[in-house]
Parts: sequence; structure tokens; C-alpha cells
Amino acid sequence: MSTNKSFSTETSERYSRALFEASKEANELEKTEKDIKNFLSLMNNSLEIKNFIHNPTQSKENQNNVIQLLAEQFNFSKNMKNFMFLLVEKRRIFFVEKIIDSFLRLCSKKRGEIKASLISSKELSEAELNSISKEFSSSTSSTIKFNYKVDKDLIGGLKLQLGSFMIDTSIKNKLNKYKQKMLESWYVYKSFRSN
Repeated sequence: MSTNKSFSTETSERYSRALFEASKEANELEKTEKDIKNFLSLMNNSLEIKNFIHNPTQSKENQNNVIQLLAEQFNFSKNMKNFMFLLVEKRRIFFVEKIIDSFLRLCSKKRGEIKASLISSKELSEAELNSISKEFSSSTSSTIKFNYKVDKDLIGGLKLQLGSFMIDTSIKNKLNKYKQKMLESWYVYKSFRSN
């Protein structure tokens, strides 16, 4: 592992890889991915669950009881349930979101998908998102999945990030460029006048 990775990142990647390999071996990768997404959705929609998971003062017994209830309610695979118990036992449950993120990246990579960030100034329809995805997928020869957000501060246009490749067609970006050019012109003018 690279030395510039944090302990939590290294730990998360190790645990996610273990879950990925165990699920693949048991032919449960699709089911585990679905369970992981359900669990993530639950955490994102319930501040109470999120706080409970991140609370270091909770006993292992309490955490295991909650995991057991969730496993029954969401019909977690045996692998997923045992994995969550392992995270509680090893006191790694606090990294669960990083582990989930890493696990989902592994699943996407296995399918040949590339994750990209797409931010627009207005809400895009499913059809528009699919059209953008298809256009970029065909030019990269990979399936592109967008992490999509709306940011009204952009005023108009889009921002797309694919690895280190960035496209920014937002009006906000254009205004910032004009502002920068005006400032540079002003400084050149000022220095010329002072000579």
C-alpha cells in the first residue's frame, strides 16, 4: 500500500476486498451488493442509525443486536451479516461507509464501469442522464456511471469529472475566468502606469 494513504483508507480497502472475495467465492456478489446498498440507504436516511453506528461508546453487544435486527429486516446474506459482526468485533464499524464505498467501486470495476462526477445547474431527467452517459461511454469504450448532483450556484451548464479529466461548461466558471482576466489586465495596467 502507498505510504500516503491514511490508516482508515488502507483498512477500508482491506476489509472491502475481503468482503468482495468472500461474496464472489460464495456466488453472492450481486446479493451482497444489494444488501450493501440497502444498508447505505438506511444510514443516509436515518440519522439515528448513522449516529448509533458511529458512536464509539456503544457496546459490542448493542451493536451486534442492532446488526441482527437489520439483517433480519433486510434479509442480509450470511456473508453480509457475518461481515457486519466482524466489523463490530474488530471495532471497525466506524469505517463502514468507507468500506462500503470501496466495495461498490470493486463491484463497478468488475463490471467494467467507470465512476464519474456530474454536477448540473438544474435537475436533469433520467433520459438526459442516460443520453450523457451513453455519449461518454461510447467515447471511452467503458460504461460510465455518474455520481449526480444539482448545484444551483453554477447558474447554468454542467461540470463533469472523470478521473483527472474535467469539463466545466458552467456560467459560474466562465464568469470566474472573465473576472480573472479583468484582474490580470488591471494589474498590467497599474504596473504600466507606475513605470
